[in-house]
Formats: sequence, C-alpha cells, structure tokens
Amino acid sequence: MPAPAPPVDAPTLEYYLAASARSPVALRLVLGHLLRTLRKAAGIEAEAAGRSIRGSEAKISRMERALVTCKHDDVIDLLTLYGVTDTPVRAHFAEMVRISRQPGWWQRFDGVLPDWCGKLIGLQEAASTIRTYEVQLVPGLLQTPRYTEALVRLAYPMAPQQEVDDRVELRKLRQTVLARPDPPHLWAVLDEAVLRRPMGGEQVMREQLQHLIEIAQLGHVTVQIAPFNRPGCIAAGFPITHLRFDLPALPDIVYLEQLRDAEYLDRPEETQHYRSVLDGLAQSALSPHDSLDLLEYTLC
Repeated sequence: MPAPAPPVDAPTLEYYLAASARSPVALRLVLGHLLRTLRKAAGIEAEAAGRSIRGSEAKISRMERALVTCKHDDVIDLLTLYGVTDTPVRAHFAEMVRISRQPGWWQRFDGVLPDWCGKLIGLQEAASTIRTYEVQLVPGLLQTPRYTEALVRLAYPMAPQQEVDDRVELRKLRQTVLARPDPPHLWAVLDEAVLRRPMGGEQVMREQLQHLIEIAQLGHVTVQIAPFNRPGCIAAGFPITHLRFDLPALPDIVYLEQLRDAEYLDRPEETQHYRSVLDGLAQSALSPHDSLDLLEYTLC
C-alpha cells in the first residue's frame, strides 16, 4: 500500500480556484502540478497511476503537464489512489476539473487562431508579469488596430475582409488584460528597428508611436528601446516572451514563436537562461525615461 499523501487543504485549493479561474489554461497547469505532487508524495510511479485509470504512463504525463484536459472520473480515481479522502478537498478538485475544461473566450476565434497560440493567451490572462523582447514588430499587446490590420494584410494578402476584421478584433480583446483592475506588469524591450519600419505607412506609424508614448506612461507598463548603437542589445536576435505568475504552483514559462509553430519552455534552467537574456537586454537598452524621449523624438 502506498504511504498516505500529505493533506491538501481546502483553503489552498480555494485560493488556486479564485486566482486562476479567469484562465482555464492556467487552471489546467495548476491541476497537473497538484496531481504530480500528490503522486510523488504517495510514492506511486506514473505507470501504476496510469493503470489505475485504465490508461498508461504517457497519459499521466500528459495530464500532469497539462497537455490534455483532465476528466472528472480520472482525477477522482487518482485522488483515491493517492490517499486523498477529504470530501471538501475532493469537491474542490472536481470544481477545478470543471473550470479547466471550459473553453477560453479566444476559442470563438478558432478560424484565425493557430492551435499553439491559444495557450499563450490563457497564460497572459493569468500572468502577474509579462516580459517581452521584439526585434521587428510592436508587441501584440501594444499594437493599435490600424497597425495590426496593416500587419495582417501583409502576412495574409489573400485573406477576405471578415478574416482581417476577426484577427484585428482578437488582438484588441487580448489587450484588455492590460485594462482590467489587476493588470499584469508588462515590460517590453523593443529593438530600434521596430520604430524605423513603417508598417502601414507614415500615418499608421505616427498613430502607433503616439500610442506607445501614452501606454508607456502607465504605472504597470514599462517600455525600453534597444538602440542600434549599443552592442549589448544584440544578445538575442529573435522575439522572447517570459511569463511569471503569482501562483506558486505555476513555474515561469518562456514562449518562443516561430513561423508556423511555437515552443513553451518551463524547465527552470531554460527559463532562467532566457530571463538572464532579458535582464541583459534591459540593462543595455535605453532607460524607460530615455526610451520615452526617443519615441517622442521619432514622432516629431
């Protein structure tokens, strides 16, 4: 018989539910983390856990890594196996499963949203800090609608107007995360090339630069420009997004977008490496104050 698992108290689960309820993606990650913690505390191998729910070691791995949505019966059976018998605790786990299986608001844009991008939106909804470095384009959370439309038309020249409108609307809805009462802190480092590339033409860029100036003065947004004349600003030649969460069950996550795919890294040695790269870029870039001056000078 496995050793009894340490108790998982109901107040902790209530906290997780309240803190991550806005993001089914985040709650799936929390649920997977808790199931892995309970399994290891109970001294049960993943293979044995998989057999107990008529599955395999691979299924347990996918559940614990939040690569799939968990089923109610599977989670309840695992809790029994791990020695979790407290009725309120089991009820909280059942509620976590229910919420984690709900579709995110962004799923109504499935026709224009790549499969790998929905996870990013869900993680941004739950993040306490979003750090991003962009080489060529204004970060999506800081784009104006007309800048986004110009970008969409460049990337999808044959797209019908409805698709263009849907992509612009999706971007606008993603940005509401910065306008809610408890927004994440967004820290963006932009290569100077972003300011020099006239996406959409002069008028669109002027509007975009004005928006950057305005939003950079918000208390929860930091914008830095990495100028051409500072060698330390070429430490990374590709976009990086680093997400940090207040939830102790969630590790830092790094998002690396490619042409037709994306990577999500959560191993501490990997995320710390990219965090160090972002730290170096922030130190080499212009200060937020000097960056604001450059934005205003560029606008003139």
